[in-house]
Amino acid sequence: MSSLSDDTRWMDATAQAELVAKGEVSPRELVDAAIERIDRYDSKLNAITYRWFDEARQLADDPGLPAGPFRGVPFLLKDLYANEAGRPLSNGNKALKAANYISPFDTDLVARYKKAGLVTLGRSNSPELGSVPVTEPEAWGPTRNPWDTSRTPGGSSGGAAAAVAAGMVPFAHASDGGGSIRIPASCCGLVGLKPSQGRITMGPARDESNLGVEHCVSRTVRDTARLLDATCGPGVGDAVIAPAPVRPYVDEVGADPGRLRIGLLDHSPRGFAVHQECVTGVHNVGKLLESLGHHVEPAWPSILSDNETGRSFGALWSTNMGVALKRFGDLIGREFTEDDCELMNWAQKSFAASVSSVDFALAQSAAVSFRRAIQSWWNEGWDLLLSPTLAEPPLAIGDIHNDPSRPMAPLVRAGEWVTFTSQFNMSGQPAISLPLHRTAHGLPVGIQFVAAYGREDVLIRLASQLEAAQPWAHLTPNLD
Repeated sequence: MSSLSDDTRWMDATAQAELVAKGEVSPRELVDAAIERIDRYDSKLNAITYRWFDEARQLADDPGLPAGPFRGVPFLLKDLYANEAGRPLSNGNKALKAANYISPFDTDLVARYKKAGLVTLGRSNSPELGSVPVTEPEAWGPTRNPWDTSRTPGGSSGGAAAAVAAGMVPFAHASDGGGSIRIPASCCGLVGLKPSQGRITMGPARDESNLGVEHCVSRTVRDTARLLDATCGPGVGDAVIAPAPVRPYVDEVGADPGRLRIGLLDHSPRGFAVHQECVTGVHNVGKLLESLGHHVEPAWPSILSDNETGRSFGALWSTNMGVALKRFGDLIGREFTEDDCELMNWAQKSFAASVSSVDFALAQSAAVSFRRAIQSWWNEGWDLLLSPTLAEPPLAIGDIHNDPSRPMAPLVRAGEWVTFTSQFNMSGQPAISLPLHRTAHGLPVGIQFVAAYGREDVLIRLASQLEAAQPWAHLTPNLD
């Protein structure tokens, strides 16, 4: 690789933007360096779906490139719902890919990325419709983990996480409807913040009152905070708007978090097995937190043991799938058929057809009751909940797969693995996965912290403190 491609490979987005701001490199040079890394490493990972390199070079050369906080920094959009006008979008689906669907508009978030000065090089791989926590769509093939290419980078933001962990780009767009920012962050040794519901608008086409939110995966806490500052806030017609921060999130980086009261959860309240490495990681982090002056004790919201929550999430998730497939048929001008999507997603659509309007309303009501019950734990004086992000280290490629004899088997296996994440999509609370543990074989194991609704500031302060106490930036995979 060229010296600049080597020199900037492990620089975070903040540092790369500073090079441009100081005139030490041009946006075009940063973009060319990232393209060189993608050309070198993506054949091993399959993290990128669409490549827009020529357009990215033209944008980087344009004197009108916005002078935002990340001017000239190379970036990737997830191949899921992140519409950009004039660009293709497959949502990990073979029918949309074959139809070469072109978006006619920018989402509000994509427009904010452009205003921040980011230069998008293409799209990152996603499972079809983001429905499973691994990234192995039939449309594009599996994405592999840079730390061990026989294993998954997680999902649904698996392509984004693999690209960032490999040093192709410093951070990348990601989204989270059941853990899809935190899961790949855990698998790939990254920072993954799921913002509060309503923190970042989902406009103009999606509803921010639903399960999903959007942000990024990154290598540093400051990048996560700065990008949140650049993109947070409501859009026209938003139904859910998180309370505005009292100051910029980047000001929380390095700020004293005070003495926090933290509940430690080291097992699955719903009875699923938890790998010993995940348990060990949580206990080690608990000890680190105590050494930093925080109060840590075993405690968690009792509602997490309620199996009705899982059933409500399943009803909402499957109904969302049915709606998505109907809308995608509208995009290509014909009704979707069983041959147009993957087996499990078609099974979910079929299940959704059996859910009556009353059943769906009851699931929504149960979600509201769950939200009130779980948030009351934080209202009782707890600052954070500490848990593993996942119940196991990164799974092998193919562990979660379509099975004609058991169409819903991928969701069952997924539920065992991601037992700690989807609850906080239902509750709308912010949660972050931090790369604070490694297995004996060097695989990343993420540790999750969950804050009260609207309190990303608490998460960023603590994450910054832990980043300083137990640095992870020097830990990088070897793909050479």
